[in-house]
Amino acid sequence: MDQAEIKQTLGRAAAEGLVKSGMKLGLGTGSTAIHAVRRIGELLSQGRISGLRVFPTSFQTRSECEKLGIPVYSLNSPELGGGLDLTIDGADEVDPENRLVKGGGGALLIEKLAAYASASYAVVADETKLVEHLGIAFPLPVEVIPEARVPVSRSLEKLGAAVVLREALRKAGPVITEHGNLLLDIRFREPVDPEVLEGEINAIPGVVENGFFTGPRGRVLRPLVYIGRADGRMELRD
Repeated sequence: MDQAEIKQTLGRAAAEGLVKSGMKLGLGTGSTAIHAVRRIGELLSQGRISGLRVFPTSFQTRSECEKLGIPVYSLNSPELGGGLDLTIDGADEVDPENRLVKGGGGALLIEKLAAYASASYAVVADETKLVEHLGIAFPLPVEVIPEARVPVSRSLEKLGAAVVLREALRKAGPVITEHGNLLLDIRFREPVDPEVLEGEINAIPGVVENGFFTGPRGRVLRPLVYIGRADGRMELRD
């Protein structure tokens, strides 16, 4: 199977295996999670599930939900009340303990909001996303307010990271997130403890959020991970 087929298989499998009628559901962003969104739209149109209340994690996801007739809500709405039953999302890296790096698509702030507000969390990822240590091969995104770019960069360098401002591909200048912030992509030269650094990075003044997903304070986040293999096999890692 090529990567596009793997992504489609994973997204559809997660939607079919996990989504139940009446759920408060977070839906993630990216090229794998979008297949879960599309399958959920099909299941709704076929009458196989109903009564979903969906929180989309980006404009891309919201747009796809609206096109498919999937009802969307804010986490602040009375229909959701600040909590979700389940979130399905992709990942950029998954380590052996199912800790994650996310944010390659720039939506890490709302993706983390959904993940940490969910009773259950599922991730769909092909085997190329499996790593021994997070933040070395794939850059860890750090969302910062524009005024804090330089001081935050210096603080991250003191933590041992190489820092690069993410540049846009089809416009001159940096990537601007949906909340008007900048993204610093950082890499570590040596293995780090993501559970410690998630908190340390977020404590730097000017940082909005970072792409380590290890769990909110007092609760460990260990998602159910759907892993797609090139030979067509799909594994579930809990």
